[in-house]
Amino acid sequence: MNAMMRRVVIGTAAVSMALTMAACGKAGSDTKASSGDSKTVGLLLPENSSSVRYESFDKPLITAKIKDLCADCDVKYNNANGDAATQKQQFDTLVSQGVKVILLDAVNAKGTESWVTDAAKKGVKVIAYDRLAAGPVAAYISFDNEKVGELQGQALITALGANASQDSIVMINGDDADPNAGQFKAGAHKVLDTGVKKIAYEQSGQWQPTVASQKMGAAITALGKTGFQGVYSANDGMAAAIITALKAAGITNVPVGGQDAASDAIQRLLTGDQAYTIYKAYKPEAEGAATIAVNLLHNLSVSGVATTMTASGSNSIPSLLLTPVVVTKANIQSTVIADGLYKASDICTAQYADACKAAGIQ
Repeated sequence: MNAMMRRVVIGTAAVSMALTMAACGKAGSDTKASSGDSKTVGLLLPENSSSVRYESFDKPLITAKIKDLCADCDVKYNNANGDAATQKQQFDTLVSQGVKVILLDAVNAKGTESWVTDAAKKGVKVIAYDRLAAGPVAAYISFDNEKVGELQGQALITALGANASQDSIVMINGDDADPNAGQFKAGAHKVLDTGVKKIAYEQSGQWQPTVASQKMGAAITALGKTGFQGVYSANDGMAAAIITALKAAGITNVPVGGQDAASDAIQRLLTGDQAYTIYKAYKPEAEGAATIAVNLLHNLSVSGVATTMTASGSNSIPSLLLTPVVVTKANIQSTVIADGLYKASDICTAQYADACKAAGIQ
């Protein structure tokens, strides 16, 4: 096991231990819950189109951990399918139903301040999940998102090779309404602004593969087929569309990277279509959020899990920020396979069997 993977495993184990300890006083606590629904957690996730993570990982992991910590608790779940107005309706419905703790992964995190403020006045505690929602949230759990961007930028430079400082790149960023996207972008610029010759074209893909494909097409038109040597994509869903657009234009040997460690992205690493992705361990994030939610249901402290503070306007938010990891073809086995995100059989279907064998995936 290499040093990086030891850090991932140790970090995951440490979070799991913290969650267990933090939950010791959970549902059996003598602490009286506030008025309202003290047995239900609202869970609002943002979309499905750009990443499979929300339905495949976040929802089931959060639900399972809440049930583990509070057997008679329920989870009321909705996905906004990328529509902020829909999510506002979902949020308002939970508040009107008396739900006192809401896990919110906001479609438009900058637009939630009035929701969260009004909910807080009614005794509703909102946990900002994965994205820092505006307003007086009770806690925040995510990854060090600027570090994600730095890792993405450095991985692209590594993929470009020895002549990276002479190369031009295209950047397709996430949605400007998502504060995480801004942090990814800022982190990537820290590395790329000095690591490559220039960023020849930069646009938002809005977390939409179709938009990312359109932007890639516009970049090819503007720069020509040889006017760039690499592409930064803020996530794997957009990276897939960008790679398709490059192939359709007859452009090969241009490294493209993403984020989320989606299973199809891992398969693209094996074939060489994608250069890298970023693995953010969903289990400690989801289980940390679930533990905070149950603690807040029972008026318990979250300090055992949310061990740092994040500034948000005039507020200082108790937070848990986890560490991301770069995944390339060379370390698939020691990261997403070893950590249990995927089984080898999930990745090594018949089409990818030879590539898996060559990469040492067992």
